[in-house]
Amino acid sequence: MVDRMKTKSLILGIAVFACAHAPTAWAGTPDYVPLYPNGTQVTEQIQYSEPDGTLVTRMGMRPVGRHAREPWDNTEGAAGLYYLYPSFYFQNRTYGIEIHDHLTAGGSTIEFYLVVNKGTFDGTTFSLFRNAGDPNVTGYGWDLNTGFNNPTKGNKPLCSAGQPIADCEIVVDSNWRTNPHSPLKIGDRIELAPAEFLLRHPNTQIATIDGGGSRYYSFEQLYMAGEGLKPWYGVAPRLDSAPLPASTLSGGAATVSYNYSSEPMRAFEQMANNIGITDTQRFVEGRRLFHTSFLTGEHSEFSDENPVFTQHIGQLGPRYNQASCVSCHTGEGRSPAAAVGSRLDTMTVLTGRPTASGGTAPDPTYGLNVLQDARAASAADYGVTIASYQTSTRKLSDGTVVSLQKPVYKFTGPTPREFSVRQAPQIIGLGLLEAVPEETIIALADPNDTNGDGVRGVPNFVTNPETGKTQLGRFGWKAGKQSLRQQAADALIEDIGVTSVVFPSRSCQRGAATCRTAAATPDVSETEMERFSQYLGLLGVPAQRSLLSGYPAGVFVPALHQVDPAQIANGSKLFAQMNCSACHRPQLKTGNTHPQAELRNQVIHPYTDLLLHDMGPGLADTLPEGQAKPSMWRTQPLWGLGYLPYVQAGTVQGSAQSVRYMHDGRARTLLEAIEWHDGEAQKSRLAFEALSAQDRADLLAFLNSL
Repeated sequence: MVDRMKTKSLILGIAVFACAHAPTAWAGTPDYVPLYPNGTQVTEQIQYSEPDGTLVTRMGMRPVGRHAREPWDNTEGAAGLYYLYPSFYFQNRTYGIEIHDHLTAGGSTIEFYLVVNKGTFDGTTFSLFRNAGDPNVTGYGWDLNTGFNNPTKGNKPLCSAGQPIADCEIVVDSNWRTNPHSPLKIGDRIELAPAEFLLRHPNTQIATIDGGGSRYYSFEQLYMAGEGLKPWYGVAPRLDSAPLPASTLSGGAATVSYNYSSEPMRAFEQMANNIGITDTQRFVEGRRLFHTSFLTGEHSEFSDENPVFTQHIGQLGPRYNQASCVSCHTGEGRSPAAAVGSRLDTMTVLTGRPTASGGTAPDPTYGLNVLQDARAASAADYGVTIASYQTSTRKLSDGTVVSLQKPVYKFTGPTPREFSVRQAPQIIGLGLLEAVPEETIIALADPNDTNGDGVRGVPNFVTNPETGKTQLGRFGWKAGKQSLRQQAADALIEDIGVTSVVFPSRSCQRGAATCRTAAATPDVSETEMERFSQYLGLLGVPAQRSLLSGYPAGVFVPALHQVDPAQIANGSKLFAQMNCSACHRPQLKTGNTHPQAELRNQVIHPYTDLLLHDMGPGLADTLPEGQAKPSMWRTQPLWGLGYLPYVQAGTVQGSAQSVRYMHDGRARTLLEAIEWHDGEAQKSRLAFEALSAQDRADLLAFLNSL
């Protein structure tokens, strides 16, 4: 789903393209429609209080392969199966635990109910209170092991919260972390580790419902009595679970906990920590779409085991860039690193031509972007490659020389009058950004530079392609799309040639004003568009790794957890002193109108203002987009930077060579990316260049902790 932040306002059935894309200066806030107005209903309540004060928390679960702390005590290179999505994960295997905490109502117990979304469960195990005090405990182990027993036996229905079925309910009345066990009190830590069983054929592990596996583990969550679920990290002794402090919660309560199963390459694929029960099923259905080939219907993982998504076979357009979303977003991350001569079909090349009125129209050959590959062998070759690099150097205060490279592109077909090459960005935390109120973002704008720091952020307002209404743009390299729904639909039509209820005709890729009048049934239905949005919205953000973990003496500590808190703290201070935070805002707060309750009222640390900034001629392309002139770019969020070498390489060890930075992937390192900052960021870049070598290292350590 390569970034398509461009001339997308046009596809409305009305002629709005030219005026919506004229490179005009922002003269104030226009009349706009909020993306989610007051009164928007949530898809699912995830936490609420009953009339008597009982706190109810709905905890979503998906199947995983093993425990959270395997293989935490092994040598470098061993990867666990905790973050992995096993085959059949998207059907009949999600469930949840509904927690009724009576401590908040003056009671003494906490009740746990099993809630099954779909499928035929045959009970679960359920472990509580991690046994960290036992010196024999290594990767896992609990003081209280129990289970929900055979909730589908006989004529009993599947378990659902509140049912008076003893097999579906577990009551805890004391704290098993203490010896002797003490009465539960608010603030007690309870680690929850459920694991499900599906009904299976006799003497086999084959599930009767669909022929898949029948035995799984699930996520291990930290529940704080009287409070709710908390993202956690491992402390002494033996990586015991403790709540992460607020300063590390990049995505608020949706933040993904520290990982101790040596799977940093899967860090961007995880559910929000506070995801609800029914939203978990929506999430996995959206993920299945994201990982499906629209040519073969096969899943990108376990293709020999996962059922083929037959309804999407053969929907790949006659011209395309890739057949699936994940082919461009490696591990839900960025485009693969490109080399000289390699075809850029995991990136996007946006195209256009100037109009007499000063706007931009689709390119006569390519339309809105170059679809580089074709299903027909006789089709024209529209490949785009990096022909060479223009190189330059910058010298830092201590004499360090930084080499910079700017790509020069070669088009097999005609070279468009206007174009912009962009890599696919990582897709974590998008729902949280969608939940930030428009007024919060607009209030950060300072087009007249009233404080004299040289920073003049402005918003980009775009036209909703389905309604024709003006809305605030917030997604993509130039904030050219207003919602995750549009983001997904745009990528489907322009990268894969797949139609949807948003863009029901392939003529939309050519900018046809009548493309929404197509009578044919679209490839992607309304429900599936909702699932795309729900998946993108509920991908969690990894917590900042600024804390030391409590590994036992003599145990191998993965590079991911070899952090220096003092160095990171100094880097954070320097980041603020150099005014990097003028654009890369460390903190925002989401509003209370997003339909996904998981995203509401969260204090987040994305390091972006979602505004456009002029970054100077060195970063300019030739294609304007809405209010964004060729040299203007939306502030890129920084969360997840330190995981990119692992995600892009797809390995436990990671590889810095697999990562590229900036919109077109020109920067090979974070150091190079900083040195490309100019225009409104020039003062900050010069301050960085004046730092000592140690302070530069501290700043980079801070960025890599995010």
